[in-house]
Amino acid sequence: MMIHFTLNGMAREMKINPGENVQKLLFSLGMHSVRNSDDGFGFAGSDAILYNGRIVNASLLIAAQLDHAEIRTSESLGQWNALSLVQQAMVDVGVVQSGYNDPAAALIITDLLERIANPTREEIDDALSGLFSRDAGWQQYYQVIELAVARKNDPQARMTVAPTFRDDLAVIGKPWPKTDAAKMVQAKPCYVEDRITPDACVIKMLRSPHAHALITHLDVSKAEALPGVVHVITHRNCPDIYYTPGGQSAPEPSPLDRRMFGKKMRHVGDRVAAVVAESEEIALAALELIDVKYDVLKPVLSIDEAMADDAPVVHDEPVVYVAGAPQTLEEDNRHAAQRGEHMVINFPIGSRPRKNIAASIHGHIGDMEKGFAEADVIIERTYHSTQAQQCPAEPHICFTRMDGDRLIIHASTQVPWHLRRQVARLVGMKQHKVHVIKERVGGGFGSKQDILLEEVCAWATCVTGRPVYFRYTREEEFIANTSRHVAKVTVKLGAKKDGRLTAVKMDFRANTGPYGNHSLTVPSNGPALSLPLYPCDNVDFQVTTYYSNICPTGAYQGYGAPKGTFAMTMALAELAEQLHIDQLEIIERNRVHEGQELKILGAIGEGKAPTSVPSAASCALEAILRQGRKMIDWSSPKPQDGDWRTGRGVAIIMQKSGIPDIDQANCMIKLESDGTFIVHSGGADIGTGLDTVVTKLTAEVLHCAPEEVHVISGDTDHALFDKGAYASSGTCFSGNAARKAAENLREKILFHGAQMLGEPVADVQLVAPGVVRGKQGEVSYAEIAHKAETGTGFGTLVATASYITADFAFPYGANFAEVAVNTRTGEIRLDKFYALLDCGTPVNPELALGQIYGASMRAIGHSLSEEILYDAEGHPLTRDLRSYGAPKIGDIPRDFRAVLVPSDDKVGPFGAKSISEIGVNGAAPAIATAIHDACGVWLREWHFTPEKILTALEKM
Repeated sequence: MMIHFTLNGMAREMKINPGENVQKLLFSLGMHSVRNSDDGFGFAGSDAILYNGRIVNASLLIAAQLDHAEIRTSESLGQWNALSLVQQAMVDVGVVQSGYNDPAAALIITDLLERIANPTREEIDDALSGLFSRDAGWQQYYQVIELAVARKNDPQARMTVAPTFRDDLAVIGKPWPKTDAAKMVQAKPCYVEDRITPDACVIKMLRSPHAHALITHLDVSKAEALPGVVHVITHRNCPDIYYTPGGQSAPEPSPLDRRMFGKKMRHVGDRVAAVVAESEEIALAALELIDVKYDVLKPVLSIDEAMADDAPVVHDEPVVYVAGAPQTLEEDNRHAAQRGEHMVINFPIGSRPRKNIAASIHGHIGDMEKGFAEADVIIERTYHSTQAQQCPAEPHICFTRMDGDRLIIHASTQVPWHLRRQVARLVGMKQHKVHVIKERVGGGFGSKQDILLEEVCAWATCVTGRPVYFRYTREEEFIANTSRHVAKVTVKLGAKKDGRLTAVKMDFRANTGPYGNHSLTVPSNGPALSLPLYPCDNVDFQVTTYYSNICPTGAYQGYGAPKGTFAMTMALAELAEQLHIDQLEIIERNRVHEGQELKILGAIGEGKAPTSVPSAASCALEAILRQGRKMIDWSSPKPQDGDWRTGRGVAIIMQKSGIPDIDQANCMIKLESDGTFIVHSGGADIGTGLDTVVTKLTAEVLHCAPEEVHVISGDTDHALFDKGAYASSGTCFSGNAARKAAENLREKILFHGAQMLGEPVADVQLVAPGVVRGKQGEVSYAEIAHKAETGTGFGTLVATASYITADFAFPYGANFAEVAVNTRTGEIRLDKFYALLDCGTPVNPELALGQIYGASMRAIGHSLSEEILYDAEGHPLTRDLRSYGAPKIGDIPRDFRAVLVPSDDKVGPFGAKSISEIGVNGAAPAIATAIHDACGVWLREWHFTPEKILTALEKM
């Protein structure tokens, strides 16, 4: 069929298949703003276009509907080298993070402002109601529109979007545009899908329909015979190597219990076979031709089921230890299933697979018997959390190709270096033959710390020699991605009558699902990031992680801390009620103070014993709680309206800034011949603004403008090793490596500048902009660089640095919530939510606020609406964004504020600490304690629903 239409003002004539999807068609025409987040369901809005003057999701249209239509995409905004008014406002406000849906947002807002000159909040909410944004948290979009409206009337209009910090510094603590924001909001090619070549093959995966089963018959011959099928991968022809999908430093503190393809299926969605074909249609047709028969086994779905004496064993294969094998290993392996498969454990992690235990750890300080004996009151409560999904706007995706004898991997990953190490081992190549290019990441939130499809894609390319891409569908994101662990946490508290704690005991049990990636470290962080908030002389913790047949779990932002924080905060609040003490008062009586030693952390490590006992070197909780109490008017009367009851709640929170003694970051900086700088940073910017942080740290040290610095990051050929973007480590580890490299380069510049001036080094200094000044004169960086590169010069000025540390930098914070609960219907309305956080010196304040808003909204979603549900046989019922419950703009609190409260930290660069992860830790307990304050019920399982409210009120 021949169609005629107008695309961004240009007439087009095309021959098309009438039923072709318009999103795919426009993307193939170079309209990279029209992206696919939800497989054509029209929920996410990343494919928004203007179709005859109306915002429409392109994936809901077929090509025949384009005939004689006028189409406008985000590419029509601005010019190739200049942003539109709305795009510029988005950059200036700092709303652009991972950026995947931001071109769609820019088009929607532009259309809104063309229709309504000064829209109300309700009109803004209506316009953006069809857009899904997992990272931005929505609140800043109101500022974007306010700024854009102001600039329509006055192009020079400015807005203070964030406070500034550290008057003694030039660029640190001051707003500065995110270095990649313009590129992303303009939809310039920067994601993996933008790199896929037309000749690339596609992978489609046949997945298990059963939660627990053995493959008894597998015939792929008909699929292999289908024209266009290049290869089929199964357990018979994949590498016989065991690994963990978790992207962690080696040796990994997780069981190596995954084979690329296995004979035993451990969850619905487990891998059966991968078809590599020349088109998606051929690959899908080939899947239908694969003949599989299963011996279906009884599934294990819950922690309690996994603990039962007669529970089916999820991992019944033999175990091989690299080091530290238990004495019972030989006997245990005699009873193991002999299918020619096994698992590997690097070192003791408390694993007992025959008991469905993937990992366990125990620790204590003080005398528990004495602590409870001294208590005037003892309470013990158990709390539960459900499984939640990261839902990045960009699904998991990988593109691999050969370049001579080298394997090139274009990846949307948080851990390019761990990915290279894992893939090289699996495909049998040396690491220097594998080049990982971390493209811009359209959202990860922990899920892209795991290696979930890259190794299959790489193996397909190595076997066939063909370029190959593999992209998850949204359903695969729910059944084959790694999500948040389910937890069951029991807290026992002993206290004096005044509420001061005498003993704390935490039993943290987690459901890791079918594989043990992060099975030690995520649950260990539950006590590690909650118990130190309330230092006590007598503390005991037990962590036990169980295998089951739910869909996989792994790293999710917060990394165990939200579950531990929920249990500890709730137990303390229940203790306060029993003692008739105000919740905020009991927190004040027990909370950590600046400089206080955190003794319990001397007993908790991440697969390695701590070398020292850390302290709260910087902690702004006193100022945070004082300010939060005033903001929410803590002690004022609570309004009641008919069936509606109002309540207030609070939770204090903490996080790490990397993993001392384990992780490392490296950086290299070189001076270019015109006096500018190129930074080669191993850090992985996943939308957090790490490249901008590195840029600003470099500029601060070298007394130049940030625009004089260019950062190359996350590329294993063109940067130095960095452990990756996890554990809130970017600013502290990657940032400190950049700071140290800049300081090393500064010394070289000073030395050679002094030589050129004929003055002692002690008499010269760096001054902005880019000058070495002495007592007798000055020389520019460009002149020094030029001299360095002449025939008599001293060579290009380059400096490197590594950063490792045994010191901790803990960000702290508090969440305050005000809710209204309808005691007749059970409805919960979150009216106010205030997130006050101490991240030391905020390097980029407006980006830090964006991180807080986004993290808070994810946590609010986990608390009020999000959960993955299963039937009795382990089939996940939640398989798309529409049914999952992730919040949109209409779900944000009416009064939603993020506040940066600075402190002076000695570990982070220029006093900076992490910010992006801590924001997810406190919403659930703040909301739950507010619900109790409103209607008197304790909800000990989150998320919180009207049904749970009514059940607790005994109205159901």
